Amino acid sequence: MNRYPWWKYAIIAVALLIGLIYTLPNFFGEAPAVQVSSGKATLKLDASLVPRVEKALADAGVTADFVQFDGNSVKARFADTDTQIKAKDAIARALNPDAADPSYIVALNLLSRSPTWLASLHALPMYLGLDLRGGVHFLMQVDMKGALTKRADAMAGDMRTLLRDKSIRHAGIQRTGDAVEVRFRDAATRSAARNVLADALPDLAWTEGAEGADLTLVGALKPEAARRVQEQALKQNITTLHNRINELGVAEPVIQQQGLDRVVVQLPGVQDTAKAKDIIGRTATLEVRLVDDSVEAAAGAAGTGPVPFGTERYVERGGAPLIVKRQVILTGDNLTDAQPGFDGQTQEPAVHLTLDAKGARIFRDITRENVGKRMAILLFEKGKGEVVTAPVIRSEIGGGRVQISGRMTTQEASDTALLLRAGSLAAPMEIIEERTIGPSLGAENIGKGFDSVKYGFAAIAVFMCLYYLLFGVFSTLALALNLVLLVAVLSMLQATLTLPGIAAIALTLGMAIDANVLINERVREELRNGRPPQQAISAGYEHAWATILDSNVTTLIAGVALLAFGSGPVRGFAVVHCLGILTSMFSAVFFSRGLVNLWYGRKKKLKSVSIGQVWRPDGGNGDAPAAKA
Repeated sequence: MNRYPWWKYAIIAVALLIGLIYTLPNFFGEAPAVQVSSGKATLKLDASLVPRVEKALADAGVTADFVQFDGNSVKARFADTDTQIKAKDAIARALNPDAADPSYIVALNLLSRSPTWLASLHALPMYLGLDLRGGVHFLMQVDMKGALTKRADAMAGDMRTLLRDKSIRHAGIQRTGDAVEVRFRDAATRSAARNVLADALPDLAWTEGAEGADLTLVGALKPEAARRVQEQALKQNITTLHNRINELGVAEPVIQQQGLDRVVVQLPGVQDTAKAKDIIGRTATLEVRLVDDSVEAAAGAAGTGPVPFGTERYVERGGAPLIVKRQVILTGDNLTDAQPGFDGQTQEPAVHLTLDAKGARIFRDITRENVGKRMAILLFEKGKGEVVTAPVIRSEIGGGRVQISGRMTTQEASDTALLLRAGSLAAPMEIIEERTIGPSLGAENIGKGFDSVKYGFAAIAVFMCLYYLLFGVFSTLALALNLVLLVAVLSMLQATLTLPGIAAIALTLGMAIDANVLINERVREELRNGRPPQQAISAGYEHAWATILDSNVTTLIAGVALLAFGSGPVRGFAVVHCLGILTSMFSAVFFSRGLVNLWYGRKKKLKSVSIGQVWRPDGGNGDAPAAKA
């Protein structure tokens, strides 16, 4: 009746072992470290950087616990903060000879002190949020006027294409503020142009006017269209920030909208504000332009002559100079996807691009008119532009599917696709607030949070042991397993623990012990009704299960609602809350029943159980023969 088969005890043993292994890394704490990341979008890191970092440390007489490459960055761990700072200076000098144009970002960070054998099992500690780990906090303002200006520039290009397709002559198209002005010589042409433009660009409100001898047609965004442009710009900026910061390997960054035109960026574990700004500043702008292959341009590229009017000089990835026209054909706004692949005919590595409808139309027209010429894809970072690739246009390309190939390795194709896919900022951003939370404040928060969990657990354990005696001990052990499993699951999921998360853990303890209280009271009730101890234990667990399930399901529904509709700290609380409910159902029912069965199940003639005082309605008690105080 009260015996578990061996496989159930095996499940308990495996759960206990896994829980201990994946909980263990959280007790080792963190050590100061230095993180080396790429400072340029066109610079890809690999394992060959590790020997360079090790040599820089050896030359400076600095000893590291280890130096490793983790796929996105190289990290070196040190014994103390003084060594960390000395190592950072040594690595920065070695990797960035020109401090004004650094190729690498060398930043302070924190790494777990857990041994390598745990890391080999992928047993890693939970990420700690900004309030626990320390780090930097930025509040960034999106320049919504800049988004509208950028949209107006794009519309000016669309108008040129539309009027050219319809053979409508105009005297010039220019942007004036957030509006676009088109000039005409006569009223009939202006009327025809207005009909074409109004059908093709419904988001614009048109106004006719005159300036000197010319007639004008001014198109301005309608209020609802302007609002839509601003909302899309904010969402695209957030996505771009996510892509760029994630590529740098910053653990669990927080990037979220605040208000109508602001973005909050939190980088836990990064203590160097200047380097954090570099990380934020890595957001890039993507542009597609035509290459000037004229004789004058060749002379300008070689440095033997001036750069032709309307062009700029850039450098290709291989270091060769390139003269590019100023006119922007496409921007990152028109690019929806970029994936590495192979050319269907030559099987050479290639990059496959997907453009939106407007971009596909523009690209078709440009490629039709410039077959045999080169087209440059440029990436702008912090005001400096670099040519990612400059392929030759072989034929007209329509349909919005573009392929870039030629003189490219598989790795270069993958890197180029990653750079193009990272997107561009739809509007400029500036930092209006910055805050650094030191590791000492984070350590204080951790200490207070752990104290709340520790003292709460101790108070519950004392009460349960005094009130329910041996059954209280079983309940306390089940509660301890619940805590171990909860921390292990959070670690396996690599969740971010914040102060609200610690509050959820403390709350989970109180909610988890409630199930054991229900079980113990149902066992007492069966004993009061005169059942033998073995039957009372079995009936108590069976009758309490339905109540426990109902209460946990209703609480889980509330937690899922917080998870679905909450954000930030509320969402962090909800994650721990929901996981705690699930682990408590395993520990409070399955595990505690296993302990009771192990202790009492093999006693055929059980006369009493240690479950505290069993009061009876008639004023007597159940000490004998059913219970033992």
